[in-house]
Amino acid sequence: MKVFNKTLLSKTLLVSLCLGFAGSVFANDSIGYVATGGVEYIKNDKIAMQSEDLQISKNLIKVDYQFKNTSNKDITETVLFPLPSVPVPQDYNFSDTAETIGSFKILVNDKPVNYQTHVRAFMYPLTKDGSLDFEAKQIDVTEEFKSCGVTEKEIQYPWTVKGDLSAIHRKLLKCDNPKLKQLIGSTSNIDMNSEDDLLYAVYWESQVIYSWQQLFKANSVTNIKHSYKPLIGGSVAVTESEHEMFCIDDGIKKLLNKTEMGNTYSSLGYILTTGANWAKPIENFKLTVERDNDEVTSFCWAGKGKVNKIGQGKFQVVEKNFKPTKDLDVIFIKVK
Repeated sequence: MKVFNKTLLSKTLLVSLCLGFAGSVFANDSIGYVATGGVEYIKNDKIAMQSEDLQISKNLIKVDYQFKNTSNKDITETVLFPLPSVPVPQDYNFSDTAETIGSFKILVNDKPVNYQTHVRAFMYPLTKDGSLDFEAKQIDVTEEFKSCGVTEKEIQYPWTVKGDLSAIHRKLLKCDNPKLKQLIGSTSNIDMNSEDDLLYAVYWESQVIYSWQQLFKANSVTNIKHSYKPLIGGSVAVTESEHEMFCIDDGIKKLLNKTEMGNTYSSLGYILTTGANWAKPIENFKLTVERDNDEVTSFCWAGKGKVNKIGQGKFQVVEKNFKPTKDLDVIFIKVK
């Protein structure tokens, strides 16, 4: 069975640090604000990202940023770290979602930071025939969920898998909220007394967001580091769609063709494009991808730098004055 993942408050100016996974995606640092309608990004022309050192493996993602306040005045921002939205468990689930939440660590100038946790709910609009339109932009329905009696703890269900999903869906189906009624669509075939019907009655996704207040001192550099266990997608076989998505070259294709039973793979991703929202391009950017010894790895790279092997299972690319235009998807394929 294939694991699907998607390509991740008060109105406040903020700097956002996001995670990323392929299909499920986390993001690079950016400036924006979180309103009741969700996360939006804006530019800050006073803070430059001097460097970003991004290290990616299946077990851990680590990012080390150097931010320079180029102005003569101190700037205080709300720093935002949004995780990607995760679907309510149905036929599939990310087995390590709770572990990802628990693994998040943040250091500012090498000191731990206390952060707040927020949660948002999202749904997709329906097509004319009543099916979910996964190509459309997600709609923030957090306030609608709350108006129907769904608590923040319940909205976090896709991450924690704690609580009663049938009870959550029963609240939504019985709620007289026009926006939700339109997004849920026809309920004529749903038996409100059937636990199985209720489990599959509503498709929605949950996003966890961390935030904290950060002082960027005038004409000074602020170091922000974060690490976490990424969410991993994958499947039992590599198909043509993976060849294109991860830029799998002929050498790897030839190696995969030697395997009669197919090759299982894991995948993750990282949103780089929000890193273009700073005062200047990223002055010094370094990406390191590490794989296991029984794997091959592949990813598309849209920068000017060349991907080099720097050690056993390690690949690195370095960029100067980097303005990311595409996001990063990485695949790890078992070959032994």
